Amino acid sequence: MLPATENKESCWLKRGAIIRVAADVRTGRQGEFVDNAVDWVAVDWGTSNLRAWGIGADGSVVFEKSSPKGMGKLARDEFAPALVEVLDHLTPETGTRLDVLICGMAGAKQGWLEAPYVEAPTDLRGLFSGAVRPVVDDGRFAPAILPGVCQKAGDDNVMRGEETQLLGLAALNPDFSGLVCMPGTHSKWAQLSGTRIEHFSTAMTGEMFEVLRTNSVLRHSLTGDLDGPARAEGFAAGAADGLEHPERLLGMLFRVRAGSLLSGRQPDWCAGYLSGLLIGTEVASNRHLIGDAPVPLVGSPALCRLYQDVLGMIGADGAPQDATEIVLAGLKAARSFAA
Repeated sequence: MLPATENKESCWLKRGAIIRVAADVRTGRQGEFVDNAVDWVAVDWGTSNLRAWGIGADGSVVFEKSSPKGMGKLARDEFAPALVEVLDHLTPETGTRLDVLICGMAGAKQGWLEAPYVEAPTDLRGLFSGAVRPVVDDGRFAPAILPGVCQKAGDDNVMRGEETQLLGLAALNPDFSGLVCMPGTHSKWAQLSGTRIEHFSTAMTGEMFEVLRTNSVLRHSLTGDLDGPARAEGFAAGAADGLEHPERLLGMLFRVRAGSLLSGRQPDWCAGYLSGLLIGTEVASNRHLIGDAPVPLVGSPALCRLYQDVLGMIGADGAPQDATEIVLAGLKAARSFAA
């Protein structure tokens, strides 16, 4: 076996064209050498990062790469170089271009090239028909950016990236029909029926936590170790308050400050209480939509566990999903429906 720092070059036949991948043994999933043909590339371009996967003709992941060059860090003319940098190890020899299918914030108004929203209710199988194609000087790649989904008629809302995850969830669970929760900076709650998104809402829960933690009077109670042993106790207390009295959110937020001043609550308890209060209020606002069926949770594992705990407090079943598997399934499905 080659040492991790030594490069190796391999070639494969792709529909009559040769795709050469020059890579070290870390090109694939940490420590796994690329050993399959790249048929196309799937990209999830978020605000903070971008992730790219080489997809083989059999649908397998040939390589995985990531970059910290998310949409929020790039000017418009920096998107193409950022993509090429991540995929620079791919070299088609016959002059053909490799398809690159992108979801997420690259298609936002402030991104690479705006992909106009598809209006809900809509069947997500038609996502590819709304894709836009930015110009790339590098002749190796043919990128296409999937659109987001919007909601109008007095209930304005938007999503970018989550629609591809919802399509992926539908592809992996063809019989699913119900409520989906997608925790994050801007959490989404969507009603999905097969591949059709009927309605969705957004809760700025994650962003509110950060704003309150850093720019409000509560910051004085949230300095120090926020992940200490009392955080779980504070989270449970906050979640219970949010679930029981969501209408009192603005007043209960001040309990974070008052608790540290009067009851000696430490920063870890205060951080837990604030997180639990916000998530509890969010879940309570969607309680009327939650039925007996498990609610799929698509997001980071740690965040999904918190939502699963809060859902459990009202007797509901949260079902965390593998977010990477979901987005890859969505990108594959979007491409397959375009064929």
